[in-house]
Amino acid sequence: MHAPEPATVERWAWDYVRTTSLEHKLAPPVVPARWEDSPPERRLTEPGRPAELETVTRAPKTRGLSTPSGRARALHTFLHHELQAAELMAWALLAFPGTPRELRAGLVRIALDEVRHMGMYAAQIERLGHRVGDFAVRDWFWERVPSCADAPSFLATMGLGLESANLDHTSSFAARFRAAGDEQGARVQELVGREEIAHVRFGARWFEELTGTLDFETWRRALPTPLSPMLMRGRPLQREPRRRAGIPEPFLDRLDAWQPDAPGS
Repeated sequence: MHAPEPATVERWAWDYVRTTSLEHKLAPPVVPARWEDSPPERRLTEPGRPAELETVTRAPKTRGLSTPSGRARALHTFLHHELQAAELMAWALLAFPGTPRELRAGLVRIALDEVRHMGMYAAQIERLGHRVGDFAVRDWFWERVPSCADAPSFLATMGLGLESANLDHTSSFAARFRAAGDEQGARVQELVGREEIAHVRFGARWFEELTGTLDFETWRRALPTPLSPMLMRGRPLQREPRRRAGIPEPFLDRLDAWQPDAPGS
């Protein structure tokens, strides 16, 4: 698998996934204007990881938000989720070159949003007396998302799945940060949650365009094994932001009620 042509969007995506520079991950260069003509499919299997980030197979759970260190650990986990999301948007641009240019340009915009969210989290981590790299990380998204066979599967997993679940998680953690007396951290969570609505809307729009439907069962079948709807929601389910993202009410009803032992699951 050869690298994309220099000074192209594809090369920008390739370099972002593969770099081992933390500075590059947190502040990538400007995206070029030129796209490759007829790019081949490129499916990278793993990202470059900066030496500052210790990657483990089982990361500690985010608990103990009553202390600054506990909140910094949680924010560090969220930052790493954003990093993986940015990398995987770039991964999808390379993996699915036959998709419309408009879709791939949208992936770049979302990747840059995720980078900006990383900067917000990094600033909060420093406010709490820590820095990026002080806590171990797990490449959970990378362990699963590259198994997506096609663009609809990727959109089902990221936009309609993990980013949709983040609407629940940011709301939950904002409340927990506020209960711990950390209003600034709570507001950052809320801002990230609001901005994720557009990412979910993007996933919903293109999933429907590529599959012809925005039906719960079509979505569920598009998730790569072993992912299931249970991993794509938090509790309580935040219905209003999902509605704003264009998710139909019957879809939300099915998602809210889904159980792994239900018929057809």
